[in-house]
Amino acid sequence: MFKLFTSKKVAKNLAIGLASASTATGLGLALALNVDLFASDHGCYPAKYPWFHEGMFNTFDHASVRRGYEVYKQVCAACHSMKYTYYRHLVNVSHTEEEAKAEAAESMVTDGPNEEGNMFQRPGKLSDLFPSPYPNDEAAKAANGGALPPDLSLIAFARNNGTNYIFSLLTGYQDPPAGVETKEGLHYNPYFNGGWIAMAKALYDEVIEYSDGTPATASQLAKDVTEFLRWSAEKSHDEKKKLLLKTMLIFPPILALFYVYKRRVFTVLKSRKIVFNPNATGKSTGSGSAHH
Repeated sequence: MFKLFTSKKVAKNLAIGLASASTATGLGLALALNVDLFASDHGCYPAKYPWFHEGMFNTFDHASVRRGYEVYKQVCAACHSMKYTYYRHLVNVSHTEEEAKAEAAESMVTDGPNEEGNMFQRPGKLSDLFPSPYPNDEAAKAANGGALPPDLSLIAFARNNGTNYIFSLLTGYQDPPAGVETKEGLHYNPYFNGGWIAMAKALYDEVIEYSDGTPATASQLAKDVTEFLRWSAEKSHDEKKKLLLKTMLIFPPILALFYVYKRRVFTVLKSRKIVFNPNATGKSTGSGSAHH
């Protein structure tokens, strides 16, 4: 006959083991589900490209952001809106203040009411949003065969592996594999979820002319507009990097000063030695009694 002897220590170790196993199982399940969800975000997983801004202290390529704005303005803006980007955001990023004002003035904005209670059209200002190509979502669907072109302001964060995905999608149009039936009104792109996308290929060699004279190859156009969309999704990116650099430069001297101050204040307390000698106390008491 066997007896099971348990103690508090055994019970504690058993509880820790069960908790660890449960945590590991939960994390594994969450990771598996997460990967599965990411995998369903698009078709073929895009390659990882060496984006300059991904370095710890690197900023956006501002020349590329400017060219990307030109691509968006001349190609993408015909269908896609950017509802969270203002012309003022371009100032000191891709354009000077005067250049940004000139860009804004090219669009006519509905404003009002005026003193007579009527709406009116005026040239755009820095405080205005980028104009939308359609007055509402229903009009956008009607003009695109029922498909709603997504807003591009935050598209780089709205898709998993955003920058690589956008670049791969824009350059990934191709003929469908043999045996795959073509779908009317759709275009084959292996990087899009399901392989078929309503948006036709929009970027071709020399489809626009860059103001700085950069050769406008299809891959260059895709790279620049991807950089622009990544900047639009996180306009504070460069400022965060600057703040990180300042923090890393300031904190080490501060920590060194605190260390020196701590050693100076607590060195007396930490280096002193307190000794209790009962024999010495007994001798002192005994001698006093004898003397008495």
